[in-house]
Amino acid sequence: MAYIGNTPAEKYSAFQKQDFTTSATTSYTLDNPVANANELALFINFVRQEPTTAYSASGTSLTLTSATSSSDDMYCVYLGKAVQTVNPPNASVGSSQVSADLITGQTALASEPADTDEFLVSDAGTLKRIDYSLIKGGGITVADSWRLTADITNTDADITANLERDDTAGAGYIGSAMTVSSGIFTFPSTGVYQIVMYANWNVTNENISLLQMFTTINNSSYTQRADINASTTGGAHYKNSSASVFFDVTDTSQCKLKFATDSMNSSCILRGSSTKNETHFTFVRLGDT
Repeated sequence: MAYIGNTPAEKYSAFQKQDFTTSATTSYTLDNPVANANELALFINFVRQEPTTAYSASGTSLTLTSATSSSDDMYCVYLGKAVQTVNPPNASVGSSQVSADLITGQTALASEPADTDEFLVSDAGTLKRIDYSLIKGGGITVADSWRLTADITNTDADITANLERDDTAGAGYIGSAMTVSSGIFTFPSTGVYQIVMYANWNVTNENISLLQMFTTINNSSYTQRADINASTTGGAHYKNSSASVFFDVTDTSQCKLKFATDSMNSSCILRGSSTKNETHFTFVRLGDT
């Protein structure tokens, strides 16, 4: 059938009528906002008025060309205004009904989600929501490398100086750096770390040398966690060795680390360099504590 005015959209199910209490005025208020006069049919004393000529409409404002009187009968009919919510049938909305820019058209999150931010997941075919706090984590978040920058000879003590982060061209890291003060290493965040110490020795004359690793969980008493040694039965030899531990850093202010040498004399050299890794240490955070 033909319509006077706009053709109702398919989702609209009925027309809606509004009665007015008239007076000597040209201005009235609509119950529902409209875009223009063609979205409603106005009747005065049961005679339909011509849109844009007899009246104009925008938003909730209705303006007549000529004022009415209190004895006039006036009403309007909204053309195609919805009077109820239309619910699609179950399982009737699929990918073909959804705009292709449903995701890309939204504002991008520019930082890591908050713990309470939610995602949709399919749990054995059932769509469920899940907080970010339950799925975050995983992967390596800290990977750092430090080295001894100068040889140590004939010293049995904590290594308190000549330590630097690997800064040779091409060096790469993940996350925040370890920090060191007077040989005491502090971790950038809590978590379970793998710590590896690598020693490069020059040992002569039937001597033995040790490189040791110590950790503390109370920022006071230290426990020896590992040692590596080099020895020779005579002559001069270059030796390489390594050892690793896992360290559960539950509190960065209490859980710390240091290295020390032992059993060294003038015939044993723990090799260091500021341009390449001779004796060096790596710190990799494997996961949450």
